[in-house]
Amino acid sequence: MVKKSTLTATARKALIAQLIAAGEVSSQSQLIELLRSKGVEITQATASRDLEELGAVRSKNGGSEMKYALPVSGAQNVRRVSDLILSVAPSANLVVVRTPPGGAQLLASALDQAASSGRLKSVIGTIAGDDTVLVIARTATGGAGLAAELREFS
Repeated sequence: MVKKSTLTATARKALIAQLIAAGEVSSQSQLIELLRSKGVEITQATASRDLEELGAVRSKNGGSEMKYALPVSGAQNVRRVSDLILSVAPSANLVVVRTPPGGAQLLASALDQAASSGRLKSVIGTIAGDDTVLVIARTATGGAGLAAELREFS
């Protein structure tokens, strides 16, 4: 049995964006089932509204199968990254980033994507709560430099 969870709208949209980016969503009903399997219950109307707000569109993937896809900037369309960063505080190889409630998962996803693409070279990974992201630097004393990089990134 999957434990039911309550997500903020921003966190739910970040999860939907992740599912779409993974190429798993071909219909609204499939999206609802995927979310249900993760313990998130939503209505068809909410799924439709979330997909619209994310800018998701159905298109053919490499073959003839229809899948939802996000615009080039993906999950960042929900909000600009700069809107999600309220404060940045470094310590040793860590940086604590405060976000509005529900914004941490979305920000962490954007930071992880930027790190994977090489746009954030100092980031090794993130851990997100509801309104706080812990960003881990590659070096043992890289927190201050990473904080500066995050401020510039936003």
